[in-house]
Amino acid sequence: MSENSTMIEELASNSLQDKKIQESSSPAFHNLSSLANILEQSLENLDLSDDAFLALTESSVQNIKEDELVRGTITLITKDEVYVDIGFKSVGVVPRAELLNSETLKTGDVIDVYIENIEDATGTLLLSRRRADFMRIWDDIINLNEKQEIVQVRILRRIKGGMVVDLLGIEAFLPGSQIDVRPVRDFDQWVSKTIDVRVVKVNHPSENVVVSHKVLLEEQLSEQREVIISKLEKGLVLEGTVKAVADFGIFVDLGGVDGLVHITDLSWGRVTHPSEIVELDQIVKVVILDFDTDKKRISLGMKQLTSHPWDTIGEKYEKGTKVRGKVVSLTDYGAFIEIEKGIEGLIHISEMSWTQHVKHPSQMVSMGQIIDAVVLNIDKDDKKLALGMKQLEPDPWEDLMKKYPVDSKHTGIVRNLTNFGVFVELEPGVDGLVHISDLSWTKKIRHPGEFVKKGENLDVTVLSIDPEQRRIALGHKQIKDNPWDFFEDKYKVTSETEAKIERIIEKGVIVELPDGVDGFVPVSQLSFAPVKTISDYFQIGDKLPLKVVEFDKESKKIVLSVVEYLRDKDQDIITAYNGSHPVPNAEKFSMEPPPPTQVDYELPEEFINYEKKEDKLKIEEVMSEISESPIKAKTVRTKAPVEVIETPVEVIAPIEVIEVPVLVDDIVTKVVETPAPETEPEA
Repeated sequence: MSENSTMIEELASNSLQDKKIQESSSPAFHNLSSLANILEQSLENLDLSDDAFLALTESSVQNIKEDELVRGTITLITKDEVYVDIGFKSVGVVPRAELLNSETLKTGDVIDVYIENIEDATGTLLLSRRRADFMRIWDDIINLNEKQEIVQVRILRRIKGGMVVDLLGIEAFLPGSQIDVRPVRDFDQWVSKTIDVRVVKVNHPSENVVVSHKVLLEEQLSEQREVIISKLEKGLVLEGTVKAVADFGIFVDLGGVDGLVHITDLSWGRVTHPSEIVELDQIVKVVILDFDTDKKRISLGMKQLTSHPWDTIGEKYEKGTKVRGKVVSLTDYGAFIEIEKGIEGLIHISEMSWTQHVKHPSQMVSMGQIIDAVVLNIDKDDKKLALGMKQLEPDPWEDLMKKYPVDSKHTGIVRNLTNFGVFVELEPGVDGLVHISDLSWTKKIRHPGEFVKKGENLDVTVLSIDPEQRRIALGHKQIKDNPWDFFEDKYKVTSETEAKIERIIEKGVIVELPDGVDGFVPVSQLSFAPVKTISDYFQIGDKLPLKVVEFDKESKKIVLSVVEYLRDKDQDIITAYNGSHPVPNAEKFSMEPPPPTQVDYELPEEFINYEKKEDKLKIEEVMSEISESPIKAKTVRTKAPVEVIETPVEVIAPIEVIEVPVLVDDIVTKVVETPAPETEPEA
């Protein structure tokens, strides 16, 4: 009896605690009230069996499980939570935020809830209204998706990527791209609106629902689209609204059908971005250029509604017209100038300055710059317009004939050395070429670097001038009279002289005669005995007794011989010479010298090169402005081209295209600056 009494007292204590929380409308409350009444009475005559006690507890506490949908009564509403009695030993808690219309609820209302956790870490019974609502209407949503039925929703709020809508009491997602057929500019204006949608996606694992309003609009426009497409034809002019702007063009809504106006069809002029021409939602007129009914692609144009500017170019511009335009493009060869929309002209780098040698148009103009120019040529067929900048100023070459007449003498500055000559600057922007053969009357110059250095002053005389081709031929040796008239008498054949060895080459030696003129002594004429290695017996600076065996005034060559000089001399002179130049077997051969014959020799290449030939070599754009930066050498060809490796050279001075004599026949000549050779080259 005492054990039953103790159990009843504990049950009564728990019941009194629940009574403080629960309301009288709860069925469980009435059972607990009955028990309380019993406890308030005297327990002396209480006779309660175990079966009766078990029945009493089962009638007051329901048997519940997790993940079930049950119905309960609201017993208490706080700021953040709602307490619900579901007939369990304790009341459950529902977050108030899960109740969409919590402000309309009151104590005693019966609602459906979902049991998430019978007892959490704090012993609380966790309930969910959102989950209960979801389970109650999930089947309805699946049915809407399967049947593709239309349902109304209310847009609750905006989130990243779209909107949250109220679909049958649960939250669903409406993507921003599915709100309207046109791009939505202002999402906030859609909040709180009620719209028709269709369920387009149901994700069972994550229990997410996606709806679309756009699919309904597209269905409404489909019939209208078919009507429009059936009436399309090339050349048809329509009015539409700019729907979207992209880098490559704009999309125009023609009333349910979209067409593309490519960026090249927006204007006859140069367009960097379509936003320069149109803006969103702008109403524009377009013409149908082409369409594909199968792919439902429509190509539109706007510039085709106006005439091409080139159709009337002859009425506005002609050769010599002064124009003004904007630099819209720079290339290696020139600058393109837009003088009006759809008309661009090219200013070639050669037409930018009379005096400066422009390597790149950026030296003279910049992108976006407004400049003046002169029309040089108009090609209507190919739509090409040639412009010039230098024509805005007088041509300084027109006065060069007066300033630099032929045979006039001047002093210039050496600006560049090449393997074929020297470029001399007469004044800024005016250069002339002194060919290597016009540097000296007497010296066989292998490279201009042997004769003159960059930056030095050089006296020159004008040989010829061509103002049309802008070519000036200069000479240095012409400053003095031609000494070969004098040499013809002094160094006639059989005349004897003495000369100093200047250079030793394989075919013989180059000697300097008393008047500074160079002569050639073949190796066979250095000694009566054969000479295998000249440098073993002859040194630079050695003086040789010589006899002239050949003189050619035209080709300016003098060939001499030691052998012929010694042939009729006394033995003492011959012995003295052999002692100075101990060629093996020289004594033996000198005792019995061979009879005199015509001197057989091979002329050195530099003597051959000295001769001017009729072939001409065009040197194109050899030099530019004085610069410290290296550039690649240009190669120019004559008759037989061979492969030449381009090497970097130093830019020295500007020069116009000049026609100069070729030095060696049938070769490829490199226009490069080469240093004077330090050693004697082989012939």
